[in-house]
Parts: sequence; structure tokens; C-alpha cells
Amino acid sequence: MRILIVGAGAVGGYFGARLVQAERDVTFLVRPRRADQIKTSGLRIISPSGDFTVTPRLVEPGKINSTFDVVLLAVKAFGLQQAMHDFAPAIGGKTMIVPFLNGLRHLESLTTQFGAEPVLGGVCLVATTIKEDGSIAQLDGIQSLSYGELTGDATTRVGKLDQVLKGAGFDAVSSRNIMQEMWEKWIFLATLGGITCVLRGTIGEIENAPGGTDLALQLLAECAAVSTAFGHTPPPAFVTRVQTAITAQGSGLTSSLYRDMMSGKSVEADHVIGDLIARARKANVPTPLLVTAFAQLKVYQNRLLTK
Repeated sequence: MRILIVGAGAVGGYFGARLVQAERDVTFLVRPRRADQIKTSGLRIISPSGDFTVTPRLVEPGKINSTFDVVLLAVKAFGLQQAMHDFAPAIGGKTMIVPFLNGLRHLESLTTQFGAEPVLGGVCLVATTIKEDGSIAQLDGIQSLSYGELTGDATTRVGKLDQVLKGAGFDAVSSRNIMQEMWEKWIFLATLGGITCVLRGTIGEIENAPGGTDLALQLLAECAAVSTAFGHTPPPAFVTRVQTAITAQGSGLTSSLYRDMMSGKSVEADHVIGDLIARARKANVPTPLLVTAFAQLKVYQNRLLTK
């Protein structure tokens, strides 16, 4: 199965490198600057389970001359439109597009561009960051991909995808309930991203501040209420896990939104927070803390645009 990975950043680079290490047929679609970096130094992974470097096959935008069986899409949401243009030549009659983006808005964009048939759902769980030298550092031991038909059907193509992704150095799970999993990840990301960005600290620092824990739990309740309004009620066990994570004493946990903001990078404010607010308004669900978080992120984002 020929796999095209769109993006060799913190997420796509990490899982793609694992697949290359496992000798899968992988090609990365990357921009010239990233291509030069990888050609010079390889794609280096720094991981608690062992560092390694691979030299993957690369293709640059405008140079794709054949179709692929699978497109694994791992770009920031604000880069989706350009990415779709870049990988369009890779889409054939039986190509699967498996996006690992945050939120849900990307599904609408992908199905509008390519139709509903090729698009699957996907969830990745990993904490990684890309360093100045282009290497990718894994921050903890969590590393998993879930994927499945948006309809919940068990299909032959998902079975084939499952066979290719399993045994590649990370947890790979085909799901009959991928939409629920995508909503649950969205709840967690919006809660964690919202609270760390508004209060500008780690979970441990927030827990140690007066009222910090209460605000985190209120934000979780808002996000869960939106998901419930759209038919995806988070199960009690999931809520308990998130509550534990966002109130842990001394925890260094942060979100990618927070890390990007503190690094002066663009943030996925519109896709992780803004789109959740838009859906909440359609369902008449009040989200005052989400609105506060979104306003904070937009102030930051607008400031970047003026630089």
C-alpha cells in the first residue's frame, strides 16, 4: 500500500518516520525548505523509547506524478486549503484520505473538495514538538492513531489500512465509532488549550492558583455540553480521565495551542475553539469561558498579523 504523508512536522514527521522505520512504502509531501533540511540531516526522532533517524522518500508540491492508496494528512488546520491543492494529484479512484487534524471543520473542507467517498475519520494522540534543527522530539510515551469510516461501517479498505499501520512502533486501532472519538479529542483539546492559553501556565500552575481548578472544570463542562448537543455525549469514564488530567497537582501538561502561542507561532484558534463556539451557538449552548479563550487567542493572532 503506497502511503503519502502530507506534512513532515511534529505529527506527520513522527508517525511517518515510524512507518519508514517499519519499512512501509512511504513518501512525504514537503515544501522545498523542509525537503532540503531532511535531505541534509535526515528525519531525526528523539523519543523516550529510543532515538533514530530515517532518510525518507520526498516529493515537493507540483511534482506528484502518480496516485497513492492512502493520504495521511497531518498539517495544521490553517494550512489545509494549500495542502489540499498540493496533494490533489495524488488522489485516485480508490485513494483513502485519512486526516489527523484537530476539530471537525476539516471534514467539511475535504468532502467538498474530493467528495465523501475517499474521506475517513482519524484521531492521533501524541505529544511532539519540532525543534529548530528540524528534529522531532516526543514529549511522552503516548503514541496512537485511530481511524475508521465516518459512517461507522466495517469495510475492506479500512481492514487493509489497519494491516499496514499496525506493527509500526505505535498503537494503531481501527474504529467503528471514529466520530465519537473525534468529538472526545476535541473536548479535551479545547479544554486544555483554552485553560492553558487564558491562564498562561501549565496544568500544575493553574491548579496551584486560586480558582484555577474550578475554571478548568467549568471549561470542560462547556465543551462536553456542546458535544452532547450534537449527539456525542462523552462517557463518564472519559470525563473522569479529563478531569484528572486538567486538575493534577504539579502537572507540567500543556497544549499545543499554548506551546505554539508561547513560541510566537500561528495557532489553530479558529478550528479548535472558534468552530466549537459556532456549533454551540447553533445549539443554543452557552459557552462564556470558551468565548473568553477565543477572544484571548484572537488578540494574540491579530497581533501576529501586524508584525
